[in-house]
Amino acid sequence: MSEEPALFRQAVEALRSVRPRPEVELAEVRAPQRLAPWSFAFSAEASGPADEIATGKLVLLHDPAAEDAWGGVLRVVAFIRAELDAELASDPLLPAVAWSWLTDALEGSAAKWTALGGTVTQNSSARFGDISGPARTDDLELRASWTATDAELTAHGEAFCELLSSTVGLPPVGVTLFSQRQSSL
Repeated sequence: MSEEPALFRQAVEALRSVRPRPEVELAEVRAPQRLAPWSFAFSAEASGPADEIATGKLVLLHDPAAEDAWGGVLRVVAFIRAELDAELASDPLLPAVAWSWLTDALEGSAAKWTALGGTVTQNSSARFGDISGPARTDDLELRASWTATDAELTAHGEAFCELLSSTVGLPPVGVTLFSQRQSSL
């Protein structure tokens, strides 16, 4: 492949400038190589106030040939997985709520995007026999992609971090949960 296009380099630098809150960790990882001529990726992990954990991946794809389905040349792909308690996992509104976490994060970050699509999946697994681990686990998976309308992707990365934070039950930055307050007595 020839040298990376300036637009892609600018988009990657914008993603690298994202500074998540302390409960969210980002690390650069090898990006998928066959989805677009140029790609970049972060893995992510967030921890919530009740020890909830969410993991994820944010991938930037760049194809100067402008895929028709993308509606642009920069596609952002997000994947998040989080373990849930059984009561929350059985809530029929959970997929719509999880999707709203994504749309609210994108809108709240002022990211410029189009062509948003994706899925929210609730999974329940039961273990039998000699498999170690809890007898039952429940989790949520959110997969989404959207087209960035310019290379200023800092807001897109921040929206992804906000989505992770919402998934593990972290309050918005600047809001303190009662259980997190320090006693002054």
